[in-house]
Formats: sequence, C-alpha cells, structure tokens
Amino acid sequence: MDTTEQASNADQTPDKDQIKPEEKILPTVSQDEEQKEELEFKSRLDLSELQSSVQKIKEELGKVIVGQKEMIDMLIASLLAKGHSLIEGVPGVAKTVSAKLLAKSLNVGFSRIQFTPDLMPSDILGTSVFDMKKSEFEFKKGPIFSNMILIDEINRAPAKTQAALFEVMEEQQITIDGVQYNLEAPFMVLATQNPIEQEGTYRLPEAQLDRFLFKINVSYPNLEEEVEIISREHSLKEKNKIAAIDSFLDAKQITTYQNLINEVLVEEHLLKYIAQLIVATRSNQFLYLGASPRASIAILKASKAFAAMEGRDFVTPDDIKKAAVPVLHHRVIVTPEREMEGISSKEIILQIIEALEVPR
Repeated sequence: MDTTEQASNADQTPDKDQIKPEEKILPTVSQDEEQKEELEFKSRLDLSELQSSVQKIKEELGKVIVGQKEMIDMLIASLLAKGHSLIEGVPGVAKTVSAKLLAKSLNVGFSRIQFTPDLMPSDILGTSVFDMKKSEFEFKKGPIFSNMILIDEINRAPAKTQAALFEVMEEQQITIDGVQYNLEAPFMVLATQNPIEQEGTYRLPEAQLDRFLFKINVSYPNLEEEVEIISREHSLKEKNKIAAIDSFLDAKQITTYQNLINEVLVEEHLLKYIAQLIVATRSNQFLYLGASPRASIAILKASKAFAAMEGRDFVTPDDIKKAAVPVLHHRVIVTPEREMEGISSKEIILQIIEALEVPR
C-alpha cells in the first residue's frame, strides 16, 4: 500500500471529537428495567411507622385473641379515623376482652363503665359537689374523662343515661352547669352489647347509633380456633392474660397517625362513588330509613384508615366496599315487610354495592 492510499484511509477514519451527539453510543437498558422504573413510584406519605405500629397492635392482641381478624382491623381503623365502635355479639366471644386489650396496648388513659338500669348521667359525666371549706361547688369529673372508654352492656341503661353520651361522642366535650369541658385527644368509645338477651335492656336511640363509626358483629370461632382457645387457656393456667400485653403507643403518636390519615388521597370519582352509595340507600324499596350525610363522611374516614393500614396513601374502591357494611348496617332501617321475611340490612347493603358501577 502506497503512502497516498494510507493517507486516504486516515482521512476516512472519524475523530472521536468529530462524532455528533446523536451518533454517540448510549448504554443499553433492558425492557424489564424500563418496566420496573415505570412501575416504581414514591408514596407522598411516609406510612411505614404507622404500618409498623398497626402490625405491633395486631401481634399484641394476637397473644390473647384467637381469630377475629376482621374485628381487630375495624377496631384499629376506628382508632385511626377518630371514630367509636359498637361491638355486638353473644356472651363469651371476647367482646369486652378485645376492647380491654386494645386499650392495654396503648399508653393512654382508660376507663370502664358498666351500664346498668339504675345508672344516672352524673355517674358517667360527673357532678358538682359543695366544698364546705371554700363555700363553693366543685366539679368532680366522671369516668368519661379519659382517652379510651369501654362501656360494657351499653343497652342496659335507659334513654336518659344514653342521652348523656350524645354530646361527648360527637363533639368530644361536655357541658355541665353551663360550663364546657373539653376532653383530651385521643378520645374513643368502645361499647359492647348482647343482641340475644332482651330482658332488662333498652333499644339504643337512632341518634346514638349514628354516632358510632362501626357496628362490629362478632361471630363464633370455627373448630380450629375453638381448639386453639382451649389450648391457650390450658397452658396459661392462673396467669393473667392482659398482663402479657405491652403498651407502646402514647397519645402523641396516636394523634400524629390520626392527622396522617387526613392526608390520604381520595380521587373525585371515588367521592362520587361514596355519594352514589349513600343516595342509593335512601331510594331503596327495602329500606324504611336510608343513611345520612354523616354516614358518607364515616365511609370516607374509614376507607382512608383502611388504605393507610395497607401502606397506601390513596383510597381504592375496595377500601370503600370494605368500610360500607360496618358503617351502614346500623344506620339504616329495613322495612317491616322485609324484616319479617328475615332479610337483614347487611344483605340489602351488599345488593346495593353490587348494583353500583365500580369507578375505574
């Protein structure tokens, strides 16, 4: 090869600095990596600590309670959503124990009130006592002045006593002798009742039922759970069940979690879905009384709590469906004809949910 040909080849070899930007070789990225990058997203809210605490509560309650996972989920959701829960079930299915265990797992104030037919409003709220030394009346606070209140057999007290709970459950305040007393946050009422025994009981006013976020129906355990209950009781012998529960969440942490729930995202079409569900209860031919706007707000709060418990900062239609039955079935009234046929409010609500188009 002569020198002329070599020079010609050298001229044809491009210099690195002469390569255009669009001609530079880019690193190859696999299709799987691209899809992974597209699917990965960062949550707006840091819910890791909340999730960890929820799991810890479940573990603590699981030391004593066998099964009843749905009840435990709703109790925790009720706490996060700043709501109250009515626990209904036959005697001996751990209604009172579950409420006491939840209170024990939280490092907050706790009061238990046993409702009886002779209980007076002052036995709950407190009363003014005349101080002889100061020559003035002094208000003595009742057991309602606490963070978590367990009301056992709530349907055994008459309407006069039930009415004492209306203001405090809705507004977290009490007005006595013209003076307003605000209760410290967090505040939660857990009430139990037996639906079977009717002697010596009083039907709860509809206005009071509407103040409960959830009505939780507790059923019998299955065979495997029954065996586990007996085995645990046998191994415990004389040990105290509640003593095994550790307290780890204080009032400040709970309040922080409750405020975090308010930041969970709910799309506009899901808000409309909740509204459609509520309106459908008012026009249903099987229901004598439909749900009020308070019920739609309750579904909104409960669905946010369920989403956060799953580690999501946004609500899905499944969260709304999960919240609908425990929020609604104690707020609506079935027509007498359908009630005589044995149709329950839960069945009607499920039919309404199935009939509605799920938003995408």
